[in-house]
Amino acid sequence: MGEMAFARNLLKGDPLELSRLRRAKNEPNFGVQIATNTIEEGRLAVVKAHEAGADWVDLNCGCPVFEATRRGLGSSLLSSPSKLAKLVAGIADDSPLPLSVKIRIAPHGKETNVHKVVGKLREIDSLAAITIHGRSAGDRYTKAADWNLVGDVVASSAGTVPIVGNGDILTHFEATQRLNETGVAGVMVARGALMKPWLFQEFRDKATWELSSEDRVEVYRRLVCYMKEHFGDDAKGRKKAFYFLPWHFENFTRYKHLPEEEYGDWGSPLMQTRWDVDEEQLPLDYVLSHRDKAAHDLIAASLWDADSDADAVARLTALGESADLRALDAGAELGEVEELANTGSHRGGRPRKPVIRRTEEEIAVLRAERAAKRERTGAPPHVDSRSRR
Repeated sequence: MGEMAFARNLLKGDPLELSRLRRAKNEPNFGVQIATNTIEEGRLAVVKAHEAGADWVDLNCGCPVFEATRRGLGSSLLSSPSKLAKLVAGIADDSPLPLSVKIRIAPHGKETNVHKVVGKLREIDSLAAITIHGRSAGDRYTKAADWNLVGDVVASSAGTVPIVGNGDILTHFEATQRLNETGVAGVMVARGALMKPWLFQEFRDKATWELSSEDRVEVYRRLVCYMKEHFGDDAKGRKKAFYFLPWHFENFTRYKHLPEEEYGDWGSPLMQTRWDVDEEQLPLDYVLSHRDKAAHDLIAASLWDADSDADAVARLTALGESADLRALDAGAELGEVEELANTGSHRGGRPRKPVIRRTEEEIAVLRAERAAKRERTGAPPHVDSRSRR
């Protein structure tokens, strides 16, 4: 599935939106995701996707970000189930491609209406599938996805349109549990694939991969090689790639090995559990689990400059042993570390905000506030990973 494209800008020939229709040569199945609130615009966008070689189109009616909702797109469409159903039917009828639609359990600031929305959508015979994200538009990621509600919608709504569930899938055994417990036709993975790109293979194998840090470096460097092929292996290509590459490590550094025999009965979504980072790690493990955004720039630079997987491992190990990351831990900002490491600023666009450094007392107060918020919202508790050894 590609990144969401605004149909109106797509039809105007916006290069950025057109790029979201591009299919990789090794991609066996590719869907285009669009945002629109008019039938004619949606139909024309589907034709564009068809001409670009897409296999299906997904209408995003779940995106909660202001850039979409201020235009009357995304999750704002959930406020009127009847109008939404009319829009979907108008696009799906006579479409050259199968059309699916993604929703949330409620629009922002309003009562849960997923039963009504799905009831209307399942009356549309030409609709290929409905994906339900088990959170409201206002929840974002503050609460765990409500899979009990997703299962209730599957059981209680009439119609034959398949329902896909989405939310907090990080492991193959969680995916299997959701399939078995809710009756959904399938599950959609989002953040889990950003943390573990090999998650789909785990589901296929019905087994958790135990990748060493060296194995993970090989995977991450493969992404870098793809970016070099796409953007170019020169200064211009590097600048374009670094709009994206360091960002990926905000997810990659959250990786934790989660075998089913230990975590299969965890009781709450593993995605929502925040694990403490073990400070007594080997240098390579230390750098690959570093949560500081400034460190992610340094990791990306090391991978970009590496000539081989072995060279990447060596560079990242050296980074983990160097004073650069320790300087970040001590409170230095990225500019100071770049000057020490002579890496320069590789990211285009706006600079990242300086990382906030807090005293132990401030950290204790912040943790207490977060614990109180988790209790109010019903979010899973914070877990010290060292207590699970």
